Amino acid sequence: MESTVTDRLQSFRELYEKQGYRLVGKNSAIKICLWTKRSLLGRGECYKAKFYGISSWRCLQLTPSLFHCTHLCTFCWRKVEATLPLEEGLPPDDPSEIVERGILAQRELLSGFKGNPGVDLRRWREAQHPNQAAVSLAGEPTLYPLLGSLLEELHRRGFTTFLVSNGTLPERLERLEVEPTQLYLTLPAPDRETYERVCRPRIPDGWERLNRSLELLSSFSCRKVLRLTLVKGLNLKDPEGYVRLVEKAGPDFLEPKGYFAVGYSRQRLGPSFMPSHQEIRDFAERLQELTGYRIVDEAPVSSVVLMKK
Repeated sequence: MESTVTDRLQSFRELYEKQGYRLVGKNSAIKICLWTKRSLLGRGECYKAKFYGISSWRCLQLTPSLFHCTHLCTFCWRKVEATLPLEEGLPPDDPSEIVERGILAQRELLSGFKGNPGVDLRRWREAQHPNQAAVSLAGEPTLYPLLGSLLEELHRRGFTTFLVSNGTLPERLERLEVEPTQLYLTLPAPDRETYERVCRPRIPDGWERLNRSLELLSSFSCRKVLRLTLVKGLNLKDPEGYVRLVEKAGPDFLEPKGYFAVGYSRQRLGPSFMPSHQEIRDFAERLQELTGYRIVDEAPVSSVVLMKK
């Protein structure tokens, strides 16, 4: 049995490394974001730079839970089959080692950019010292038992932190001893049936758990965002249903965002499931009619709208 798990892990590691991930622990990894590369070349920045003021070239995209998730979402860019059963746990990586090794791996992956004549060298030098961590990337980060310590270590090093969760572990969120700079919860459906079809939860009570996390959200003092990942023909519907859940959570911001056919999601869904930015904008306008949230910005290239309470 142990040999089977070891063999499977090795094949998963090889798969992720071929995709540009760098393992920085047994269950932790970083990967250079497309927008980090584009920002170094002066070809734009991530919508989070426009909305929240981060510097895309200084963002460290990491996960402390690469091989574990409570969902097998249809819209996920990962090869979701490269996920260990939840009962097959791995020893948690040390938070300081994740950060230190993550920074070093990021520098190594960006080293070749220095010789590119199109690169802004000032930005490249700044990119050697990232100051923003997106704790998301792949897997569900709240499965990592030392998450509070990881956030504390990042803050100690001067990072701001964006924690992205699917909300299926409300007890972990409730016990989180250190808050991120910004907490994202993904809201993928307006009802249980759609949730189960879109997210394919690996736990029997995922919908109830997500709703408990929504109820917890207002207890956080950090900036809080609900991201509505919207897939044409699947969950881009029933704005009234979403509004009921939004009102339960009371976040500071909403981000209706269109699905993009990238990575392995192309094998499950594909381009025909991608809504246009205008469709996302229309949906946001309907949410605006039904709530106290107002459209304050948008990034058409990323098919996302920002709404503020």
